[in-house]
Amino acid sequence: MKIHMRNIVSRLCVAHTWIAPHAVSCSYITETHQANKHEASAVHKDINPVRLDSTTFHVACHMFEEMSDLTVASATTIIQGFVKRHCYKDAIHLFCQMWASEIRPNEFTFGTVLNSSTSHGNVVVGRQLHACAMKVGLSCHVFVGTPLLDLYFKLSTAEDAQKAFRDTLHPNVVSCTTLICGYLKRGRFEEALQVFHEMPERNVVSWNAMVGGCSQTGHNEEAVNFFIGMLREGFIPNESTFPCVICAAANIASLGVGRSFHACAIKFLGKVDQFVGNSLISFYAKCGSMDDSLLMFDRLFKRNIVSWNAMICGYAQNGRGVEAISLFERMGFEGYKPNDVTLLGLLWACNHAGLVDEGYSYFNRARLESPNLLKPEHYACMVNLLARSGRFAEAEDFLQSVPFDPGLGFWKALLGGCQIHSNKELAELAARKILSLDPDDVSSYVMLSNAHSAAGKWSEVATVRTEMKEKGMKRIPGSSWIEVRGKVHAFLTADHNHDRNYETNLLLNFFCEHLRESEDSDLFNIYWYLSS
Repeated sequence: MKIHMRNIVSRLCVAHTWIAPHAVSCSYITETHQANKHEASAVHKDINPVRLDSTTFHVACHMFEEMSDLTVASATTIIQGFVKRHCYKDAIHLFCQMWASEIRPNEFTFGTVLNSSTSHGNVVVGRQLHACAMKVGLSCHVFVGTPLLDLYFKLSTAEDAQKAFRDTLHPNVVSCTTLICGYLKRGRFEEALQVFHEMPERNVVSWNAMVGGCSQTGHNEEAVNFFIGMLREGFIPNESTFPCVICAAANIASLGVGRSFHACAIKFLGKVDQFVGNSLISFYAKCGSMDDSLLMFDRLFKRNIVSWNAMICGYAQNGRGVEAISLFERMGFEGYKPNDVTLLGLLWACNHAGLVDEGYSYFNRARLESPNLLKPEHYACMVNLLARSGRFAEAEDFLQSVPFDPGLGFWKALLGGCQIHSNKELAELAARKILSLDPDDVSSYVMLSNAHSAAGKWSEVATVRTEMKEKGMKRIPGSSWIEVRGKVHAFLTADHNHDRNYETNLLLNFFCEHLRESEDSDLFNIYWYLSS
């Protein structure tokens, strides 16, 4: 009896479910469904649309190969079923069978199978699918061109993606947004900006792409400005917008701006969800407002490991090691299992607070109970913890016990401790290691110069600085910024171009005059030492 494919496939797609959780893998199904051909006629009469088993899925595969009334819509639906189950190789295999059966794929078929090759990470298959689309005259269709853009940006070159975009007729907002995302991920900010400004229409997703892309590539002020522009043009931000723009505000430590974004989130979303809440916890911590960070944490309706990590790292960043340890213990008591980020934040907190024994204890516990959590970053943090506290013998022994070859960061951590405690011999050893690993790293020369300076070895300081000058190395100037009345003021070392430079120096001189009235003032002595 002939089975009508359209009816069967529609019944198989109920509740977007292809196979029950206990079923065998999709790859196994593709390889073994030939043995189940005899089941097709019997099973199609009594398919349970709510709870499908692996046999039903076998039958669907058999239908794809054998049924004479298979249409392009039915075939595409079956391929989509494989893709939803993340069986990308099987989806591509079925497309090949479809092509061999002379069923002409449409733009939706190509869009589905191109996404499969991208998710599978196979650019060769993607190029072959592109060639098939060109052969049937569909490569210029927007539903084909957009997945091609994504494929080439993720697995090939930006030039291939640009060509796919140029070949697309009537690109829509999705195509342009995909192009913007690709440019931003490749660090091509100006090109992304040009595409955004030339877009015939924009939606919330395209604005989110610019806000998120700028935030992730270090263009934090631009991310804030795009968010403001989004509001001015009447677009309502969503749950995906706020974590990105709040992260940007955190990176420029603009407490006032971030507070206004917090208010916007409450206004537009009504209820702050987990993702926005976690970003706010990190934001307040980075701005030094740990009370607000803790308040946000306590008010969060549903927490996850990211929430706890944000609080622990926030305490670490602000030098509050005891509170970080207390929160870590509370986290375990409430049933949350730490991950590698949790452990790194905890060690970082112990480092900043000088809690050497506590940090060593937590590291050793992790080494015994959860060795899979330990990464090179944790070992480097321990070296830094020991070196900064002056326990150089333990730091050297620890370096010897590291189960891999210590990299540049380990020796920099050791050199930093030597600089603090003026350990000349170990500083020279660390410096030689650093220069042998990366002779062109500017920061290594600066740290070496500072270590010699702290030890009073001025001839070595001059030698290092001369070598830097001969190699054309320039030290990146130190910078800082402060927010005053909603405006962020940035300062660079030896920078006299700030528009408030005169007032700043005038006020500084005013303070110095008052300090001179008490020559034994500790603050004056510190200032005099630093300025000299």
